[in-house]
Amino acid sequence: MSNPRVALVISEDHPSFNQDNGALVEALAKLNVEASVHVWTDKSVDWAGFDLVVLRSTWDYGSRREEFLEWAKSVPKLENPASVLVWNTDKEYLKTMAEKGIPTIRTVWLDPARHFSSQAIHTRLPAFGDFVIKPTISAGSQGVARYQEATATARTRAINQVRDMLAAGNHVMIQPYLTSVDHEGETSVVFFNGEYSHSFLKSAMLSRGTAPSEIYVEESLKDGVADETFLDLARKSLSAAREILGIEDELLYARVDMLPGEEGLPVLLEIELVEPRLFVRRHPGAVENYARAIAARLSA
Repeated sequence: MSNPRVALVISEDHPSFNQDNGALVEALAKLNVEASVHVWTDKSVDWAGFDLVVLRSTWDYGSRREEFLEWAKSVPKLENPASVLVWNTDKEYLKTMAEKGIPTIRTVWLDPARHFSSQAIHTRLPAFGDFVIKPTISAGSQGVARYQEATATARTRAINQVRDMLAAGNHVMIQPYLTSVDHEGETSVVFFNGEYSHSFLKSAMLSRGTAPSEIYVEESLKDGVADETFLDLARKSLSAAREILGIEDELLYARVDMLPGEEGLPVLLEIELVEPRLFVRRHPGAVENYARAIAARLSA
């Protein structure tokens, strides 16, 4: 009997971000699982020929979300499954997380179906402190920009960015910039099959005056691990997501990103269920954790 086959899925635009895949392929081989790396847009791939298809770095979906989701729905044995991707590829899922009692960053949501004048947008920008503007559909930090509230020029640039995004049909998020990230960083917690694997801290990615980016921004890690308050919120966030999605089984992988909030307690920034970087090579045992989680799916 031949070994089970697993496809690790990437996008064609970001080959330099796939260093972890080689280590994962090797770890799976030790478990008698044959893994190979494939681009999701490659029409020659027979996805049905794999025993499991695992998303790794499909970071171009932000500009072609409908195509990506149609592909996902056509792939048998995809992890995480297409129903999860539909929900998690639009950051408006944070609304439902907040409704479930998960603390999130205060957010103003703007809909392109409504016609917002420059003055109307101005009134929705935070009155004090720096702020961040994001499209609700993007991967990494694509389209994200930080503005300085005290600068009239910056507010004008922000208003123009929002108007352009809405005119292009994008939904927009406006959030206060939490300065705690500058000195404490962003905390990420990784789970495989619902079990805690590892955590890491990331340095602030948005400096003042950061222009909207159209490319994936490299994440910069620093030393540190999640404390119990962050681990507790991460577990509650993952549980809430599964409840919202009506999923009884654990998700193959999940990364929960959090920040110290305005009152010092952690708040959810994002729960990453599509294509997060997991930095498994940087943490002892993490790549083996991921390989075992995949192997467990194959034997279930």
